[in-house]
Amino acid sequence: MSAASPAFASPGEVRQNGAPRPGTSAVQSVLGPWIRAQALNLVRHAKALRNFTREEFGTGPEAPTDGHVQAVNRLLGKLRVGLKKRARRMVRLAAEARANPSAGRLTTLVTHKHLAHDWVKAIEKIWDFYFELFGQRQSPFGLWLLSTDRIALDCYQVTYLGIGKEKSVPAPPPFCYMRTGFGPATYKRGIKLRQLGRQYNPFPLIQLPYHRMVNPWTLGAVLHEVSHNTQSDLGLSRTVPLAIARALLRAGLGRRVTRVWVRWNRETFADLCALLLGGPCVVASLMDVVGRSPEITYGFDPNGVHPTPYLRVLISVELLRRMGFHAEAEKYARAWTTVYPGPPKGVFPAEILRTAPRAIALVVDALCYRPIAEIGNKTLADVYRFGQKEQRMIEECARRLAAGTDPGIVPERFLIGAARFALDNRLAGAEAIRVNFYKELARR
Repeated sequence: MSAASPAFASPGEVRQNGAPRPGTSAVQSVLGPWIRAQALNLVRHAKALRNFTREEFGTGPEAPTDGHVQAVNRLLGKLRVGLKKRARRMVRLAAEARANPSAGRLTTLVTHKHLAHDWVKAIEKIWDFYFELFGQRQSPFGLWLLSTDRIALDCYQVTYLGIGKEKSVPAPPPFCYMRTGFGPATYKRGIKLRQLGRQYNPFPLIQLPYHRMVNPWTLGAVLHEVSHNTQSDLGLSRTVPLAIARALLRAGLGRRVTRVWVRWNRETFADLCALLLGGPCVVASLMDVVGRSPEITYGFDPNGVHPTPYLRVLISVELLRRMGFHAEAEKYARAWTTVYPGPPKGVFPAEILRTAPRAIALVVDALCYRPIAEIGNKTLADVYRFGQKEQRMIEECARRLAAGTDPGIVPERFLIGAARFALDNRLAGAEAIRVNFYKELARR
């Protein structure tokens, strides 16, 4: 007896004479409804990949801004144009296949369904990416992320107020989100992202590890990652490596040494700007990052874009000295070289190590103390004025932060240094510093 026999149907599906009962699955058509459902599924899936609204991610200040939501919706809207065309064609193909379910029409239908589904998956990947990022603002960490947003915004504001040339105002500002893992990262505005299916990123994204958020005195990383974005937004992506190359070649350091330092240009620029933005305490934050096992800290990667960790701190020490913080520069240099007295022979290119003191001084001078046409012939040190006065502001802020009182009108970026100063000088316990840090930034 075949499986299609009424003997295999449930008692409710057959009459007493064994014939299928009308209105039951036993007499339901399969092919026609299935064809109709393929078109319906695609149309409904396309509609479900809707625009976001700001309100669905909370109503407090930690929610994504209207600008961020609108930028993502514009991106999704562009992608939905193609998907809607495919959905409309799917409806036509389904109607034709239902009217005449020939082999050719059915093959055309399922092939189009497969290709349209690839579009759905691509858009869904982007939709899901931002749904997760925006959704973090409804978590217990929403106010932490708002705090880092405000630090990033402060960095952009001081940059565009400090330059000597009119530039279009970037929008939206950077958006911070949290990830587990060791290191922070950033994704610049206007670059194609793998996470977005190679679509252009509409605004800077700053990824911060959870362990940094828990310990806000390590958030010098925010200043570093923001600086990657300002280098791009200010149009300095070619200017910075060219400035390094010219300085080193004119000093006779040779092409091999110069190529290494040019390759390190973006990370060096970000380290230097972070220090100019935040002051001496940023060096301690950098040491948190690069102070690892000797094998890693002395390790030289011939293709790496980061300066060898051992040299990264020495670069910042040189800038600290040029900023007028001679005593602090000496203390950081002594502490760093006590832990890392120098790479053993054979593990580091001798020529790079031998020329490092001269190269470091030249690079710091070229990037921070030479006029740059793209920013109105100002130097970075002029744009980001940080001296003893600013450091005293941070120290006063640290004492207030530790006491739980209003730290005053200091810029948001200075609170990182204040938290570090309070921690290093034991002005309060670590947890109290963390609580007061986020409390102050969240209320602004």
